[in-house]
Amino acid sequence: MSNFRIVLRLGLAFGLSSALAGCPLAIVGGLFAAGGAGYAANQERGVGGTAKDFSIKTDVQSAWIKADPAMQADLNVTVYEGRTLLTGTAPTPEMKAQAQEIASRVPGVRTVYNEIEVTPPEGAWNSAKDAWITSRVKSDLVFDSHVRSVNYTIETVNGSVYLIGSARSQEEIDSATNAARYVSGVKRVVSYVEIRSGAPPGSQPPGAPSSAGSEPSPESPGAAPTTPVEVQKL
Repeated sequence: MSNFRIVLRLGLAFGLSSALAGCPLAIVGGLFAAGGAGYAANQERGVGGTAKDFSIKTDVQSAWIKADPAMQADLNVTVYEGRTLLTGTAPTPEMKAQAQEIASRVPGVRTVYNEIEVTPPEGAWNSAKDAWITSRVKSDLVFDSHVRSVNYTIETVNGSVYLIGSARSQEEIDSATNAARYVSGVKRVVSYVEIRSGAPPGSQPPGAPSSAGSEPSPESPGAAPTTPVEVQKL
């Protein structure tokens, strides 16, 4: 295993433990740092698109808090080019519907994908497992030469992995969803990734090695995974 891969794996593991301890951590190098200008520039939506999506996200969260502070506790919002993905858990169908209705009124929101589950809130252990799954999927996409990982955002709730972003082809989407299926603990994979025409700015973030010729992940089983994939029509 290369030194870069070892450092990244350790960084992801440390990032998860720090998050659980309430300590924010930015993984530097332009890979996962949410506020990194270099990371945003490498995305096909660019720095301006990333900033606009972040503004939409904060506006949705603010609107939720004004309507019902309880919404902010267990609901998550992810925005990619105005396409807004809602995840998390709600105690009632009414709160799920209200969260969608509020988000749809926020300026800049093009469409809302409501994946909120009506179920009791996740416990600390399940939240930790979901955080580990998200980190592992992100790591595996970085090492997949068929996937431009910077264009994907990943959320995990109760073992369901949600992908949103853009891809160069259906083959790239298939590679991304298949990578998520192999991660231990994943129950289903839901893709909201759209196909973008035209050549991307680059192949991978600086410093990310190609997966060609690299050793297979020790956690990857030999048999094909049985985790279902749901590709949503956009």
